[in-house]
Amino acid sequence: MKKLYNPISFILMNIPKLNTNPNYIIHGCQFLNNLSIRLTSTVSISLEMKRCNFFISSLCKQGKIDEARKVFDEMSERDICLWTTMISGYIKCGMIKEARKLFDRSDAEKNVIVWTAMVSGYVKLNRIEEAERLFYEMPVRNVVSWNTMIDGYARNGRTQEALDLFRRMPERNVVSWNTIITALAHSGRIDDAQGIFSKMQERDVVSWTTMVAGLSKNGRIDDARELFDRMPVRNVVSWNAMITGYAQNGRLDEALKLFERMPERDMPSWNTMITGFIQNGDLNRAEKLFDEMPQKNVITWTSMMTGYVQHGLSEEALKIFNKMQANDGLKPTTGTFVTVLGACSDLAGLIEGQQIHQMISKTVFQENNHVVSALINMYSKCGELQAARKMFDDGLSGQMDLISWNGMIAAYAHHGSGTEAISLYNKMVELGFQANDVTFVGLLTACSHAGLVEEGLKYFDELLENRYIQVREDHYTCLIDLCGRAGRLKEAFNVIEGLGKDASLTIWAALLAGCNVHGNADIGKLVADKILKIEPQNAATYSLLSNMYASVGK
Repeated sequence: MKKLYNPISFILMNIPKLNTNPNYIIHGCQFLNNLSIRLTSTVSISLEMKRCNFFISSLCKQGKIDEARKVFDEMSERDICLWTTMISGYIKCGMIKEARKLFDRSDAEKNVIVWTAMVSGYVKLNRIEEAERLFYEMPVRNVVSWNTMIDGYARNGRTQEALDLFRRMPERNVVSWNTIITALAHSGRIDDAQGIFSKMQERDVVSWTTMVAGLSKNGRIDDARELFDRMPVRNVVSWNAMITGYAQNGRLDEALKLFERMPERDMPSWNTMITGFIQNGDLNRAEKLFDEMPQKNVITWTSMMTGYVQHGLSEEALKIFNKMQANDGLKPTTGTFVTVLGACSDLAGLIEGQQIHQMISKTVFQENNHVVSALINMYSKCGELQAARKMFDDGLSGQMDLISWNGMIAAYAHHGSGTEAISLYNKMVELGFQANDVTFVGLLTACSHAGLVEEGLKYFDELLENRYIQVREDHYTCLIDLCGRAGRLKEAFNVIEGLGKDASLTIWAALLAGCNVHGNADIGKLVADKILKIEPQNAATYSLLSNMYASVGK
């Protein structure tokens, strides 16, 4: 048998099961810090390949990709398993460029697994065109290759292309069917998903659960329950899907009954119920479950914080944040920091906000745009506009996105700094950022608070002409507030009348506030009548109307 003599100093024959200690000793040599391998005996090619493959794979799993590559490069011969392991290692570490360089080498040995791994790598990075190009270049494809490409189309919202590819598959497995059902359900094509589901020769628990979740998400909760009851086998994910469906459709009592019947519960089961109660405004029942929960994760704590903030109990949110830190020692997520900073903003709690900012500065979240925007908002609401602008400018030197621009425009709006908000908006547009609906809410609010009526009307017209942005109720409320503050009450009334049935209570209330400021009881009476038709028991309306009459001596 051919013997492989490796010049590197490392005793492959004596590699134990990999020790995770990066400094473990082999034959008196510190291994990872000194890659000098000494081959003390000849080893068959097959055995050496297997051991090197195991070793490279272990290094990749630890994230020590450079050390893995050194071992790979020092091998005098490599089989297809080694190539697969090294290329897959790069992909798993998110180093697709390095993976592709290795993949494209003239001496690279590639099989269908390597090709599929490369396609999957591009899919995970949402580089769907490159994934597609590589998929069609594949000399041989297996069912996993087809499933990977279908999933890639689905992830990028290209549902029809996913369905077309599914139909062209030479063979399918249950994963193929489940992938396309999920894609169709998520894109709202629930009837098509049901059609595919009905044709399945073999279904697993994932197939049934996917359909239950899809029907629930599309508002067909009773159909989802009927399917759930027909399931031959259920797991905890199936139960969670049905409970989530009830919660999302506002049927909390049924969700709770199902939750109580569960044969076993996991963390998502509890979190689903707590989140469901919070989203439907039932904080008391959320608190009760939270207290009963045997173990909590960061999602649980963040959900309760969100509930307290939404109900105006920001002090409780801060207490929950502190308890999470003290009791469980859990690491906050982006959502946790955004929520707790929102609580600080509501309370104008500058000291607490600064303490949380110090905590953030020691984490990777200091460069997260959602967190930066929350910090800008916190400093702004606490009256520290200069600190808010510094946060923005520091982010600008990095990789600022639209979220941060919107945050700073909103900060200027909050302080009535309309000119600064407009200047920042113009700079944003010059740099190539596309405004969205949130941008215009901030901009219109800034104009309203600063009394910049003509500028505000100009930006509202710009919004109407933008075919990429849907005009929301918030935008009309800002417009009416703008006109109301400027005393242009008749114009505002006509605008709302033009909305017809789309005119909400919030929009009419904005005009009533303007009538109250300017003591216009005549238009105020007309507006009040409109509000009371929508909500007859609105006490605030009677109060404002009474104040208006008093101010004009009626």
